[in-house]
Amino acid sequence: MRYPPVVGELATKVTETVRSIEVMWQAGLVPFPRLDEGVRSLSAIRRFGPFAGTVHVAARRDPSAVAIVDDLGPLTFRQLDAQSNALARALSARGITPGTVVAALCRDHRGLVLSMLATGKLGARLLLMNTGFAKPQLADVAAREEVRALIYDEEFTGLLDAVAGDVDHYLAWVDSDAAHRDESIPVLDELIASSDDRPVPAPAKPGGFVLLTSGTTGTPKGAPRPQVSPLDSAQFLDRIPLRAGESTYMGAPLFHGTGLSQFILSFALGSKVVMRRKFKPEEALKGIADHKCTALVLVPTMLQRIVDLGQDTLAKYDTSSLRIVFVAGSALSPDLGNRATEAFGDVVHNLYGSTEVAVATVATPEDWRKAPGTVGRPPVGCRVAIYDDQGQRITERGVTGRVFVGSGLSFGGYTDGRNKEIIDGLLSSGDVGHFDENGLLFIDGRDDEMIVSGGENVFPIEVENLLVERPDVLEAAVVGVQDDEFGQRLKAYVVLADGVELDADEVRQYVKANLARYKVPRDVEFLDELPRNATGKVLRTKLG
Repeated sequence: MRYPPVVGELATKVTETVRSIEVMWQAGLVPFPRLDEGVRSLSAIRRFGPFAGTVHVAARRDPSAVAIVDDLGPLTFRQLDAQSNALARALSARGITPGTVVAALCRDHRGLVLSMLATGKLGARLLLMNTGFAKPQLADVAAREEVRALIYDEEFTGLLDAVAGDVDHYLAWVDSDAAHRDESIPVLDELIASSDDRPVPAPAKPGGFVLLTSGTTGTPKGAPRPQVSPLDSAQFLDRIPLRAGESTYMGAPLFHGTGLSQFILSFALGSKVVMRRKFKPEEALKGIADHKCTALVLVPTMLQRIVDLGQDTLAKYDTSSLRIVFVAGSALSPDLGNRATEAFGDVVHNLYGSTEVAVATVATPEDWRKAPGTVGRPPVGCRVAIYDDQGQRITERGVTGRVFVGSGLSFGGYTDGRNKEIIDGLLSSGDVGHFDENGLLFIDGRDDEMIVSGGENVFPIEVENLLVERPDVLEAAVVGVQDDEFGQRLKAYVVLADGVELDADEVRQYVKANLARYKVPRDVEFLDELPRNATGKVLRTKLG
C-alpha cells in the first residue's frame, strides 16, 4: 500500500525525533529519570535562549562545577551566571535594550563569554566580529549591522577610529595599566564589580548571535543564528560522542561557527571548556594533559600546527584522555587527517558545514579509515543532496554536483535580506561534491573555484591534496588564472618544509605522474606562507 507523501514525511519526522531523544539521552542531555529537571531546563532555554539558558541550568545543577578555564584561571557556572547578571544590569543602565546590536571584537576569554551571556539575558543581539578584520571590514560591517555598542580587547584599539563615533565602547580585556588607558572607556570587570548580580528578568524575546561569513572574497555577510529546538543538538551528538561532565579544549575561535557551536554544546553538557586568548600548539597539548580533556576543537590549520611539532614534542604530553579531535571550518586534507590519526589514534571527527547551513555531514574515525578525505554522512535531522546546474537531483555515485543541505540549524537568510539558493527545501552550501559507492560525501571544491581548462572541468582541491602528501611540502594552494589558449589554467602556490629545495619542474612532474595532464599546474610559485584569515581559510583573492 502506498501512503500519501505527507504521511511519509510525518513518519520520517517521528523517527528522527525518537532518534534525537535517544542520542541526547546517551550523551547525558536528557536527565532521566529526573524529568522535572528536564522541564526546568527547557523553560530556562525558552526564556533566555540556548546559551544563557544552559548556563543558568548548569549553575543550578552544580554551582561549583568549573565552566571555563582561561588565561586568568577557572570560573564556575555559578560565577558566570552571577557575573553575567551584573554585567546585564550595567549594560541595561547604559542603554542596551532588547534588539540592540552589540558587537564583540574579542579573542577567547571570560570577557567574551560574559558578554555573550549578558546580551542574551537582555534580549540584545551579539554580533561576533572576526579578530582578523582590517579597518575597512570593521567599518563596513558595523555600519551595515547598525551596531550601537562595541565590546573589544585593548589590542584592537587602533581599529576603532573606523567605527562611527556614536557607538559606545567597552573594554573586555586590558593589557596595559590604568595610567596608559583611556579612563572614559568602561571596563567590563569594573562594571561587574559595581553592579547587582541578582537574577535579571527574562526578556520578551531571547537575545541571539549574528555570525559573519568568512569574508575571503569581500565584506563578510551577517548570518543570524535562530533560536532552535534543543533536539537539534542531536545533529552534533549523533556522530560525535560528546558526553556530559567532561572537558573540552577549545582551539577554534568563538566568533566562528565551529567554536561557537561546540562551546554552547559543551555548556549544555555541563562540561568544562579550556580556552586561551591566542592559540599555541604546544600550549594546547599541555592544556589537554593538565585538564584531561576528552575533546579538542580545532580548524585544520591548528591541527597541522600541532602535528608539525613532531613526535618528540607530542610525546612530552599525555593526551590519552582525548576521545574526539573535532575538526571543521575548512577542508581537512587526507594527508593531515592521516597524520593526526597516527598521532592521536582513531579520534578524528571531520565535520562539514558552513555558517549558513550549520551541520551537513560528519566523518567518524571509521569513515575516515575507510575513505581518507571524506566528510562522512548526514547525522540525524540533516539531509544532503547533490544537484546539477539545471536543478535536477543527481543520484549516481561518483558524479559531482552542487551540494544542498537541510537542517534545523540552518539560517533563515542574511541580515541584508538575501539568502542562498534553495531547491526542494534544501539550502545551497556553495560547494560541489559527490557521494562514493558507500554513500560517503566528498567535497570537490567551491562551486566558484572550479575552472574549465581546454574544455575540462578541474577542481583545484584535488591538486592541493596531492601536493601536501609530499613530506617536503607543508602547504599548497591552487587557483585558476586566465589563459589565452585554454581559457584558464592552474597555478600552484607551494610552501616548503624547512631546509628543502624543490623546483617548479619537480612539482609539475609529480602532479603529471599522479593526475591527468590537464590538472598539471602550468605555473608554480613558492611562498614562505599562504595568506589566511583568522580561521585558517586561504585568502585566494590574494593569490593569482
